[in-house]
Amino acid sequence: MTLERIAGFCLVAADGEALAGFYQALGFALEEVHPIAPDEMALLGIAGGGVRRSMRLGDARLHIDRYDRPGRPCPAQADAASPGFQHFALVTDDAEAAWARALGAGATAISRAGPVALPAGAGGVTAVKFRDPEGHPLELIRFPDAARRGWGGRGILGIDHSAVSVADAARSCAFYRGHGLAPGDATLNHGPAQDTLDGLDGVRVDVVPMRPARQRPHVELLHYRAPRAPAGEAWDTRDGVATRIVWQGDGPALLRDPDGHFHQVGAGGPGLSRAGRSPAGASTPR
Repeated sequence: MTLERIAGFCLVAADGEALAGFYQALGFALEEVHPIAPDEMALLGIAGGGVRRSMRLGDARLHIDRYDRPGRPCPAQADAASPGFQHFALVTDDAEAAWARALGAGATAISRAGPVALPAGAGGVTAVKFRDPEGHPLELIRFPDAARRGWGGRGILGIDHSAVSVADAARSCAFYRGHGLAPGDATLNHGPAQDTLDGLDGVRVDVVPMRPARQRPHVELLHYRAPRAPAGEAWDTRDGVATRIVWQGDGPALLRDPDGHFHQVGAGGPGLSRAGRSPAGASTPR
């Protein structure tokens, strides 16, 4: 199955409307609220019903799901190197102003000192990591070459990538290559600025971009050589940690990468056209 293009991102929330208010404060526009279709709930393996709030920021789509039978909240003790850690990166032209805006809306910091400038070997970006009010990790990022990358405008502009923590970079790279993504230039990020960004000590992290045919947004693999986090508990689709990347492609299907991160594919998924949707009961590889 080829993952052709990221069509959006889906967060699991206990209070979908309150969380939507946070993202609205960051610049996302509110769109429709609607029940989640029973066959999609079956695809996700969730009993009962659910409601979805959809939002948009530039070309990016964000969906917030609330289920009648909720799972566990995001683990408060998890850090940037923990299994299950996943963020999406919001591009901005002014990291300090965007960070102040996020704090005012109820964000809590992961980074130690607000936006930090990374060295040229790590891309030369200015970035800060934080959590939304329900604990989902996020990143604000300012590129020194934003215009060349196609980012223009003021404020918080859109989603550049989703980064996922992985235990074995080679294994995860093989998984994503097998689904049609191509690896970009990897970096080994370390040093005081990276420690500050991650809120950890002695960080050494491989960052491996994995790019679909349409390169933005893309996926980044984060392989922490140090610190090494202990094995975490498995999570399922009802849990707050179960952020889903939503893909255009043949489906419907639900995939999990080698570390358990979810990918929802195909017709009838959030933000995708229902034209030509596959019949209920289609295969759901895991």
